[in-house]
Amino acid sequence: MENRTFAFIKTDKKLVKIFFKDITIIKGLGNYVEISTVSGKKYIYYKSLKELIENLPDKFMRVHNSYIVNLTNIEYFEDNQLVCQDQKIAVAKSYKDCLITALNKMML
Repeated sequence: MENRTFAFIKTDKKLVKIFFKDITIIKGLGNYVEISTVSGKKYIYYKSLKELIENLPDKFMRVHNSYIVNLTNIEYFEDNQLVCQDQKIAVAKSYKDCLITALNKMML
């Protein structure tokens, strides 16, 4: 299961298969998270961001107390904000250096 490319989440009384590559942003909503996908769908899932980040692949990074992003789906990063699918997310100071290091590894 180490190299799996998807996960199932329980939402709306059903199990939904989500591919990691399709996830753009995960937003914390207290004990729940809202998972946004490249197709524009949003899923509400009962789990905290802290629990969730431990079970996600390395291409996911926490950039704010309320947000986890998929690094492969970032369009651009500028002025302490990153953009994923026309959604701007503020990057917290405590996460900025780690994000810049990860993005530098992806540069040509």
